[in-house]
Amino acid sequence: MIYARFYIDPETGYPHIYGHGVSEWEVEDVLNGDNEVRRGSGGARIATGQTRDGRYVSVVYKPDANADSVFVITAYPLMGRKRRASHRRRMRRRNR
Repeated sequence: MIYARFYIDPETGYPHIYGHGVSEWEVEDVLNGDNEVRRGSGGARIATGQTRDGRYVSVVYKPDANADSVFVITAYPLMGRKRRASHRRRMRRRNR
């Protein structure tokens, strides 16, 4: 189980993910699931996967020194072309 800390938007005082319509439990579903994880910029990681409700979400985070926790920068739902591209990328990797 991965513990997630969230970036708090200074303007609203709430987690930044709320601005993208994503909840904390959706982020935890993606982080704790068997999903695609790739490198982002500046040491960040990007996890892409499905929530328990079937929604596709990408989570941008930085791993903490403690292996059981991460700092979530942002998360956003995948729809349309981005979702299809993510699926194609995942299928190509599985078929190698």
